[in-house]
Amino acid sequence: MGISIPVFASLSNTVRTPEYDPYDKDVKMKNKLADCTNCDSIKQTARDQQLTQTLNVSNMRVAPKANSKPAIYRLSNFDLSYNYLKQVTISPIITNDLVKRQRAVLGYAYTTQPKYWEPFKKLVKSKSPWLALIKEFNLNPVPNTLGFRFDVNRQFGRHVPRIVNTFDNKVERVDSTYDKYFTFDRFYTLRWDLTKAINIDYAAINRARVDEPSGEVNTRIKQDSIRKNFYAGGRNTSFDQTIIANYTLPTQKIPLLDWTNVRLGYTARYRWTASSLLAQYLNQGNILENGSDRLVTAELDFRRLYSKSRWLAALENAPPRVTMDSATRRMKKLEKQIAKINADSIEALLKKLPPKERELAKKQAKLEKRNERKGRNIEIVGLPRVAGQLFTMVKQASINYGEIYTSRLPGYTDSTRFFGQNFKSNAPGFGYILGQTPDTSTLRKFSNRNLVTKDPQFNQLFTQSFNQTFSVKAQLEPFKEFLVDVNIDKTFSKSMSGLFKDTSNGGNHELLNPYLTGSFSVSYVAFQTLFRKFNPDETSQTFRNFENYRQQMSVRAANQNQYWKSQGGQIGADGYAVGYGRYAQDVLIPAFMAAYTNKDPNSVALIKNDNPRINANPFSGIKAMPNWRFNFTGLTKIEKLQKTFTAITISHAYTGRFSMNSFNSALLFRDPFAFGAPAFVDSVSGNYIPFFLVPNVTMQESFEPIFGLDVTTTGQLNVRAEYKKSRTLSLSLLDYQLSEVNSTEYSFGASWRKRGLKVPFKLPKILNAKGDKELENDITFRFDFSLRDDATSNSRLDQNSSFSTAGQKVIKINPSIDYVMNNRLNIRLFFDQMRSIPYISTAAPTTNTRAGVQVRISLAQ
Repeated sequence: MGISIPVFASLSNTVRTPEYDPYDKDVKMKNKLADCTNCDSIKQTARDQQLTQTLNVSNMRVAPKANSKPAIYRLSNFDLSYNYLKQVTISPIITNDLVKRQRAVLGYAYTTQPKYWEPFKKLVKSKSPWLALIKEFNLNPVPNTLGFRFDVNRQFGRHVPRIVNTFDNKVERVDSTYDKYFTFDRFYTLRWDLTKAINIDYAAINRARVDEPSGEVNTRIKQDSIRKNFYAGGRNTSFDQTIIANYTLPTQKIPLLDWTNVRLGYTARYRWTASSLLAQYLNQGNILENGSDRLVTAELDFRRLYSKSRWLAALENAPPRVTMDSATRRMKKLEKQIAKINADSIEALLKKLPPKERELAKKQAKLEKRNERKGRNIEIVGLPRVAGQLFTMVKQASINYGEIYTSRLPGYTDSTRFFGQNFKSNAPGFGYILGQTPDTSTLRKFSNRNLVTKDPQFNQLFTQSFNQTFSVKAQLEPFKEFLVDVNIDKTFSKSMSGLFKDTSNGGNHELLNPYLTGSFSVSYVAFQTLFRKFNPDETSQTFRNFENYRQQMSVRAANQNQYWKSQGGQIGADGYAVGYGRYAQDVLIPAFMAAYTNKDPNSVALIKNDNPRINANPFSGIKAMPNWRFNFTGLTKIEKLQKTFTAITISHAYTGRFSMNSFNSALLFRDPFAFGAPAFVDSVSGNYIPFFLVPNVTMQESFEPIFGLDVTTTGQLNVRAEYKKSRTLSLSLLDYQLSEVNSTEYSFGASWRKRGLKVPFKLPKILNAKGDKELENDITFRFDFSLRDDATSNSRLDQNSSFSTAGQKVIKINPSIDYVMNNRLNIRLFFDQMRSIPYISTAAPTTNTRAGVQVRISLAQ
């Protein structure tokens, strides 16, 4: 064992004597000094002098013994560093500029490999997988990593300017200015694998400032004050803490669930930030923040699940194709006859045996037959195989679900001690520290305990936010070479801000004017109306259905409102419920969804009008629907096609999304009896004011492609063809119009690659060294053609008119020839043309054409 003390020290003193007097710049110093009475003072004042002293001790520690095992109490776990800097500057304009910096760091780090205690490993002798959960129970009683670091940083700076006055010498004294700080920061880390499946990470940073009296520390009282503040740990300015816990469920130790892998994650964030000394004097309070992340991930391997059954596992193996000629059939028939004769002979012999021996022989024969049946390969063919493959078509899936909560409470008057908790006042509570989302009742508890400022001038907002993500991805294989990818996803976010303040000066805080904003989006399916006839200058039947469904939705929404019922439940002369007119948001959104998804209006979910908590979703009735993509490559398994094609791929994909990019709460919403419904009717529109206002609703969908074919022949000819269609619907709830963008695209492409292509004329030697008619390297011919038709239409409610606002037909033609002369030189001849034919008179048709030769030279080694 030894002590390592890396030390670095330096001392430098730089003195610069000017040639000219710094005050009389046209007079040389030697002339000035030749005729003076106080020459030493003049010479000293004219100099620039800088003195620097440093001392660094970096990572001083006790070296551990060779081959020693780590222990939590060893001195080798500690390290110490110390940095000292003193810098003094003197110049013609500075009497003395002193800077002293000192930094001391004491660190501790303990790391070891986890040692798990497995109490049942030797007690349970059985190798049964059903006892693995008990047998492999483990516990690690000691943290793997433990560390802390104390970082003390102090600076003292004093600046004394020089008195420069050559006129009347009236200035005799200039006050010194000071620049100083004294911080004491603490860093804590912990890693603890409690078991092989549970691990916890802890990290905290406590920043503190040691307050010093102003000016020079030149009295015993000032020194005692600094010493007292330092030993008390300083005045905390911030405390940040993060706790991360992960748990892998023991499903793989349970035979029925070993095909699953489920992991839970939880992160708790906590922050306390002190306000300035002036704000504390004014009783403005500090800032308290917390948050939590909750994550669930699951991986499901259905192939492993199916392998548990011999019959389902047999579906993975294609039955061999057996072709028998007539002689083989006769041989199989003869073997069956011989087996039957042998069975009859054995039965006759068994009858001659005594009863007991006969029974034993029969049991032995049954056992042998059962073992032979177990070892026999199972072959499933025909209709049972097709049905089994459909039953087991889901091969693997993954599920991800996450939630993120955050909150920020300004005006918190209490301080923080250990782990963010003040144990004297038991505030803010371990629930809050561990990420519990504060609601109104939590805020009122803080208020009742005088933990929130009562200052009438306080005006900082309390904020909360919530983000939710959900996704499911699955791979299906109904039969070999036919893969289907299915995905479902959802995102939802909401944030709230409000002023939590005491307006009565009686300690009764209220959350004033809470304002909420958010967004919502789900994967969706709406192609039921995509292929209907579309003319941008005519009102579609789907839009007319949208208009007609509003009456039905008006009555449905009104029946959900207790205030409407208590006021008589009136229906207007136009067939709409009073308070739910033709332009009410609660009427338009579900009517729009019903019309453009071709659903029964009674089956579409209505929007909720309450907000019981931050994670409440008013659009929870709108469920996420699956999108899909599939590829089929099995046609090349057909023998007749194998002779001509090397690859045949048929593809299809659909992506749809329903989203509300933004929504916000309505300030005029009222629900005095907490019915979860609006009670206030807008005098201008005559409709109930909902809780959330949605300015725009968007529905997007695309088939990319509806049908796609990619074929490659044995002669290296590749042909591609695709048919795509997409639609975007944007309903504005501000001016009550629907913008619809429809797009249809046909594309075709072909390429052919040939080595040694013969041409009807002799080639130059640069293309053929012998001057023959055959190209020596690869040449590729390509041709791409696409036709895209875009049209945008606007339709206004109750105006029976639609008109085209944009749109065009785009034609692209791209033929090209690529020839590889060698591994460094490539020549390409190309022709690209794009023609755009607009549908509206305000745009002119355009044609863009490019053609030429491209030469690529590679200089890489």
